[in-house]
Formats: sequence, C-alpha cells, structure tokens
Amino acid sequence: MDITVTVVGNVDGTHSLYSWLSAEEELRGRVQLMEPPPEPGTLGSFPETLTAVLAPGGISAVLASAVIAWMRHRTSEVTCKLTRSDGASVEVTAQRVRSTDVAEVQALVTQLCRALDQSTGAADKAALAGPSGQ
Repeated sequence: MDITVTVVGNVDGTHSLYSWLSAEEELRGRVQLMEPPPEPGTLGSFPETLTAVLAPGGISAVLASAVIAWMRHRTSEVTCKLTRSDGASVEVTAQRVRSTDVAEVQALVTQLCRALDQSTGAADKAALAGPSGQ
C-alpha cells in the first residue's frame, strides 16, 4: 500500500518530515520525496509530498507513530494529509500537542493507524485533531 503524505501550510515541513521518517529503521528506504515537474522558465521545484510504500505487518503503525512524533516537535500549527492509494485520506491536525499526555498520543496514533489500515473501496475522508479538538 502506498501512502502519500502532504504537509499543509509549512514550506519546510516536507523536508523535515522526510528526514524524520527516513531516520525510522522500519521506514528507511520506503519513503521518497515527490517533486512536481518544474514550471516553465524555472530551475526546479520544491518537493510537495512524500510517498511511503508500506507492506503488511504493522508498518502503518510505525508511520502513524512517526508522523505524530514529528508533529509533537513542531512549534506552529501543522496539518498532515495522508492519502491511501485507493484515494481515501485522513488529515491530522495538531496544535500545541507538546502538552499532550501519553494516553492522548496513543489514542491519536491508534486512530490514524485505523484510518490508514481501513480497506474500503470508496474514497472516504476523516479528520483527526489533537487532544481536546485542537
């Protein structure tokens, strides 16, 4: 299963998240930066998305945990949109997640993992917020 990850509203977020995910042993070699074709007259483009190639057996849990951990280290509002290859997507928005406790983080990781692992054929959308709807 391929998961496309888009960091919304943060220009440097894509590179930062790529570095973070690439440091995870289970994700190493499974994550790639995706650059759109350059606009005419420009020298290149900035990577806008990441693609993670996941295999069965719990790798989605590793991706979910790593994305949430990365978000906890951001100092500003961050939104990540994760889209499965079947078109279904989930947005994770976290604001001030540094102050969350372990139980809240575990619940958020569990929700994200479930959303990534669902095998519905139709494109569905879900939104996950940080604790207390943040």
